Amino acid sequence: MESTGNLRSVGQDLTEREIRVLEAVVRAYVETAEPAGSRSVARQSGLGVSPATIRNTMSDLEEKGYLSHPHTSAGRVPTDLAYRFHVDQLIRLPDLSAEDQDTLARELGAGGPTAVERLIQRAARALSLLSLELGVALAPRLERAVLEKLELLRVSSNKVLLVATIRSGLARTLYVDFEGEIPEDTLATLAVLLNERLAGLTLREIRETLPDRLRDFRPDDSAAAEELLNIFIESGSNLFNWSDLEEGEILLGKTSILAAQPEFNSGESLKGLIELTERRDVLVDALSGRNHQSGLQITIGSENEQAELTDFTLVTSEYHIGGLKGVIGIIGPTRMPYEKVIAIVDSTSSLVNRILGS
Repeated sequence: MESTGNLRSVGQDLTEREIRVLEAVVRAYVETAEPAGSRSVARQSGLGVSPATIRNTMSDLEEKGYLSHPHTSAGRVPTDLAYRFHVDQLIRLPDLSAEDQDTLARELGAGGPTAVERLIQRAARALSLLSLELGVALAPRLERAVLEKLELLRVSSNKVLLVATIRSGLARTLYVDFEGEIPEDTLATLAVLLNERLAGLTLREIRETLPDRLRDFRPDDSAAAEELLNIFIESGSNLFNWSDLEEGEILLGKTSILAAQPEFNSGESLKGLIELTERRDVLVDALSGRNHQSGLQITIGSENEQAELTDFTLVTSEYHIGGLKGVIGIIGPTRMPYEKVIAIVDSTSSLVNRILGS
């Protein structure tokens, strides 16, 4: 599990009492969404000291940047720094409950075949349902996808179906109409030669160099084959241009679930949430730039580079389709049950990878 926090500095300035008080404040605030007062913290911390002592400790934590003090309340709330220390040092990750595991398997349709896009959309929905936050998924970037094979299938006497399959298992089709009839053996010969020239290249390479790679290609004396080849050269870039998939690459779970959180009770905060879900460019930028080499990545509040996400936490993991990879995870307010959310994202990522791998 990777974080952006500095483990050498976060929490090193805390005493044992401060750590116990800070943990009690975080857990109380996550559970109630209300600032934690010294009396309730004194009961929950188990330190056996007076509320006055707890109040002094909370004041020290505020000076060190771990707690803040809302003007309308005598209690304190955790800062981003407090959540970072909580995630890096205090939480104990639970196993996903049997009930949640059953829900996850049912939502993802485990054990049955499904299109990749549908599976990832189901994953985003399941993440929302289990966490009560906003599930998100980033579809694989297809620029680097490698063409596995091309197929030419005759649909009728004057219609041919071109099928391009990339190594992730995704496929794209293009119908071609032409005058005259093309024999099956000519289609087979064309398919072999096209695969010799194009298979193993990325979609970007094919789009940028397709005419050059086929300019000297003369399959036989068949006029129909010549016509089909010319059509392929002229329209083939459409076959290998999957940008329309990338424009819809951010998939979201149910926004209404996240909107029910106390943080979005006011009209202004709810408006901000709606605007965020409409800013697909912000979400693409946030998710595509994450590094998952060490596993899950967690960015909290101001750790996010995007200004629109400074009030949110992102917990994400990768999934893999052949040589491609995408991102799934959860976006929610910084006040979230981190143990449960991390377990949900980890379990969902593992199940998605198992399904795609099978």
